[in-house]
Parts: sequence; C-alpha cells; structure tokens
Amino acid sequence: MDERRTTPHLDLPLHRLQVPLPHLLPFAIGSFDAIGPLSRAGFPHRHSFYEIVYVTGGHGAHVLDLVHRTLQPPQLCVIAPGQVHYWADADDLTGQVVLFNEDFLLSHPEDLAALRGLSARPALALGEHAGPIAALLADMELEYRTRPAGYPGVLRASLHILIVRALRACAPGTDGAAPGRVSELAAAFARLVADPGGLHRSVASCAQELGVSPGHLQTLVKQATGCTPGRLIRQRQTLEAKRLLASTELTIRQVSREAGFGDPAYFCRFFRRETGMTPGEFRARVGGNHHDPRITSIAGAPEAP
Repeated sequence: MDERRTTPHLDLPLHRLQVPLPHLLPFAIGSFDAIGPLSRAGFPHRHSFYEIVYVTGGHGAHVLDLVHRTLQPPQLCVIAPGQVHYWADADDLTGQVVLFNEDFLLSHPEDLAALRGLSARPALALGEHAGPIAALLADMELEYRTRPAGYPGVLRASLHILIVRALRACAPGTDGAAPGRVSELAAAFARLVADPGGLHRSVASCAQELGVSPGHLQTLVKQATGCTPGRLIRQRQTLEAKRLLASTELTIRQVSREAGFGDPAYFCRFFRRETGMTPGEFRARVGGNHHDPRITSIAGAPEAP
C-alpha cells in the first residue's frame, strides 16, 4: 500500500495520507513493507498527517527537525504535521507504522497536545514499556486488517492508549496531560499555530479566535505546556525558519516571509537572538554539523512573556 503522494511545497516534498476507503477511516497501520517504500524515505520531507513509528530493528538514524538520532530499537518516533524528517543510511528497518489525520482524534482532543509534546523528541526509548506497546500495536494491526464490527471505535480507543503509554515512557509516573479545559485550550492553540497561517498570528488574534482573553490564554497555555503563547509562537517561527534554511534554496527574504515576518532585517535580528547565528551562518553550518547545539536547539533565548 502506497500511503502517500508527494507534492512540491517550497522545494520540500509534502506527503498526504492515502489509505483504503479514506472516507470511512483516515487511518492506517502496518509494517514498513505493508505501508510502502515512502515509509523508509531517505530524503527530507514533511507530512500533512501524524505518524507514529515503532522501530523494532535496523541500523542507521532517524533525523527529525535537524536532530540526528542513531537508531536504538526498540524505540518510538512521533512525527507531527509540518515536521521535516527522513531515515539516514537506514538498513533492515523493521517495526510498525501508524498513520492518521487530525480528525481521527476528535474523541480525544487532549491527545493533540500530547502528540505535539512527543514529536519534540527525536525518539523515545521504551524500556519496560516496549512489551505493552508492542502487544497493543499488534492488536491494532489485526483489528485494522480484519475489520470486525466496531473496529473504528476500537482503533480510536487503542490509539489513545498508545499515546498515553508513550507519555508514560518519556515521563514515568505521570500521564503528561493537563486536565480538562486547560488541555483542550492548549491543544486548540497548538492547532492554530501549526496551521499554514499560524506563524503570522499574534497571541491576541489567537485569543480572539479561541474566545478567551489574551491573559487567560497565557495562563492556561503556560499551565499546560510550561511556555507562554508568545514563546511557543517564536519557537514555531524559529523552527520553521531552520527547516526552510536547511532543506530548501529559498532566499533569506523568502524564508523570512514564510516564517511569518514582513521585514527581512527584523527576521535576521530575531533569528540571531534565538539561535546565536544569522540565517546565512546557520545555512552554512547545518550541512556539515547537525550536532551543533545552536542548530539542534529550537531557541536559545530566555523566555519572555
């Protein structure tokens, strides 16, 4: 099954979800072989959907938003829409790949915030959680292949359990989720910022769209994520600029515009403040050294309101 088609976007391939009967279930699960060759893509690309990869074997590395991580199975990789990733010099990859669109999570909106947090990590070492996660994925794959009565509900519930188990693996003893309204608002804010136009939004415009005051938005998002809404927007702008500088041949002016800045000169000052490098210096360095902390870090400046 070839689950994705490639379309050009700013010189960077964008893969869209293609699954059997997409009008019934925007979801797929299977081995690397079953999902298709693009599940092992060795070139930088981004998705319009979520991907969770459970790697059980293989050699090489997974690169997610410029962070190069050597494979150490068993491990879990979570890729969110818009992130740039690829498999570097990967051989004999084994495991399972889970693909789904955001609307598959409607019954558990808090999972969106959890997935964004998990996708900030290039890989999750599973330790004692590997067995339960492997069993859960095997059950999900069987449910997906055989499609017994009620299987969409079972898959949605199983995906929620998978996300909770992944949270436990990265933060033992906690479920990683903020309660109720706090989590829902943080997830809604994350969706706004992740939208194509999100990098051009202000905190005030996001608050207006979500129907809350800027002060209330700041309080709840800070409680749920540990960061202010302004800091999260700046992180997204910085990360998008890094992606475009590293993966495209766009000019600095074009990168500035795509990252949400109307003034290229201000963008250059902003980028240097956040990373310690000018955009040109970053582009020159990134090709040869993914391990420079100024490259792999999202932002280096202290948090401001």
